[in-house]
Amino acid sequence: MALSFKLGLLFIASSLFVQATLGELLCEDLPNNVCAFAIASSGKRCVLENSVDKEGKTEYQCKTSEEVVERMSAYIETDGCVKACGVNRDMVGISSDGLLDSRFIAKLCSPSCSQNCPNIIDLYFNLAAGEGVFLPDLCEKHRRSPRRAMVEFLSSGAAPAPVFGQSLSAHEPAAAPASI
Repeated sequence: MALSFKLGLLFIASSLFVQATLGELLCEDLPNNVCAFAIASSGKRCVLENSVDKEGKTEYQCKTSEEVVERMSAYIETDGCVKACGVNRDMVGISSDGLLDSRFIAKLCSPSCSQNCPNIIDLYFNLAAGEGVFLPDLCEKHRRSPRRAMVEFLSSGAAPAPVFGQSLSAHEPAAAPASI
């Protein structure tokens, strides 16, 4: 296990070196374990997608989405932000599901996420806006009364289904954004 972890770190480091020397980060070149929450040099978000091969086996691949990030490019989210914000790198697609989970909102809105992880905050700010919710207001309401914040969020018209995608693990919530 330790050897595979070190090899993974070596791969990421070499990928970043190549990116720095060539000046381009392509989602399709990223390993699946760092795909989610990465941003290509083009400014488009990377997303993990799945497909079923001819033998019925599910395969995962990092792809470039059409969602453009205005203020960032060529970026791979840090493990620290992934942990602080309570998101899951195994998330397939981009989903607002996490916004329905009070525990996720608590992590997303925590200072360690909201003040240090602008990429994740930007993603979930936009996902919340797509549901008709202003993320800073949701965070403030959650700080005052977590249960009431969820009731208000659901009554805002937010759909309980994902925008698209699903989590790879049934035991983990869909990835969620950093806090505000």
